Amino acid sequence: MTSLSVETLAADAVEPITSAGHAQLGIAVLAGIAVIVLLITKFKVHAFLALTIGSLALGAFAGAPLDKAITSFTTGLGATVAGVGVLIALGAILGKLLADSGGADQIVDTILAKASGRAMPWAMVLIASVIGLPLFFEVGIVLLIPVVLMVAKRGNYSLMRIGIPALAGLSVMHGLIPPHPGPLVAIDAVGANLGVTLALGVLVAIPTVIIAGPLFSKVAARWVDIPVPEKMLQEGSSDALDKRPSKDAAKLPSFGATIATVLLPVVLMLSKALVDIVVDNPEHTVQRVFDVVGSPLIALLAAVIVGMFTLGRAAGFSKGKITATVEKSLAPIAGILLIVGAGGGFKQTLIDSGVGQMVLEISEDWAIPALLLAWLIAVVIRLATGSATVATVSAAGLVAPLAADMSTSHAALLVLAIGAGSLFFSHVNDAGFWLVKEYFGMNVGQTIKTWSIMETIISVVAGALVLLLSLII
Repeated sequence: MTSLSVETLAADAVEPITSAGHAQLGIAVLAGIAVIVLLITKFKVHAFLALTIGSLALGAFAGAPLDKAITSFTTGLGATVAGVGVLIALGAILGKLLADSGGADQIVDTILAKASGRAMPWAMVLIASVIGLPLFFEVGIVLLIPVVLMVAKRGNYSLMRIGIPALAGLSVMHGLIPPHPGPLVAIDAVGANLGVTLALGVLVAIPTVIIAGPLFSKVAARWVDIPVPEKMLQEGSSDALDKRPSKDAAKLPSFGATIATVLLPVVLMLSKALVDIVVDNPEHTVQRVFDVVGSPLIALLAAVIVGMFTLGRAAGFSKGKITATVEKSLAPIAGILLIVGAGGGFKQTLIDSGVGQMVLEISEDWAIPALLLAWLIAVVIRLATGSATVATVSAAGLVAPLAADMSTSHAALLVLAIGAGSLFFSHVNDAGFWLVKEYFGMNVGQTIKTWSIMETIISVVAGALVLLLSLII
């Protein structure tokens, strides 16, 4: 997906809306980000409003005319929503079909039936990674936590030994793998190839999730040894596993059909990337066909349509029930779409003000790789705002011009560096921190020693792997 190409970004940066020098632009960036951070953390303002106000503050501090700053913001918002909004909506629909049809339960039941003992943490990371492909992070947590608690309780496993792998699988998917909102926005901003980014993202994700999941869970279990919280077991249904749809298997989607549906868009997009490399002829019929079927829109749309039959109809859903499921899936993503859109507006304001070009010019004198710079910027914004999505869209706007002279693979790695940085050390200003704390019945210190450290491991390991790949490809 390159609806906002590198050439477009470069053209936009040629005629900035302000004549401010580097010093004033630097102050404007700090002021804009400070406004966003204060509004989100101190005054608890919604991220959409904070990004909107922060964009206008950035333009004002940069000396841009207000009307031009507004135009930059709205242009960026519109372009971002146009580029990724439909994809986020399609991903939400597929995730809702997976959850409501019992397809997610079928995946969980089938894998857990094959695992026991030492294999259980690896089974949990596999379940979370597969389910995490189409589901947003928060939805995945709500879906998997009852399973984590019951498996730990009935199998007499350490809660951290089971929970950390599941959280790691969900978090890695959220930060590195499209069609999650953060990676999609970063791909759009830097003009990266989605198929190549997806392929390299999977390559980075596998060792990252192994280290941060099953391996780190051994350490986390020694640091924090707590029983399964009985309160959460009761609230999440004390017989959650007994009530899983396996008792009515005739009305469950099959495991094979569910996995095939979830992986369909990934296979189509990866196939397009492979054909682009092997054929390397835009006029060739095969490449033209895969350019269509492997485009993110068609790949996700195909998965949704297939899912209506392999998930919805297989679970006994009527046509009306499928329609209702689709409708219910769209309402919860309104906030996400607005945040992503406002992030795109902030990014465009950065570019039009000349900030992107400033970063490009200054970085030429620094002895720091562009990928490391992108990771560091995302880390700083993540620590300040607590939001991985805000960190991703803001960092992408700042470093987008650096991709202008990059190869296809290095532009994809730039996206992954931003995504890795956006996951660094979740703490008290992150809603996910409190979600994990409450579900697992931990105090703040225990949550930092488990969840926060796990997020940091993901960020550092993924960032290091991205830098390593940049030396190889």
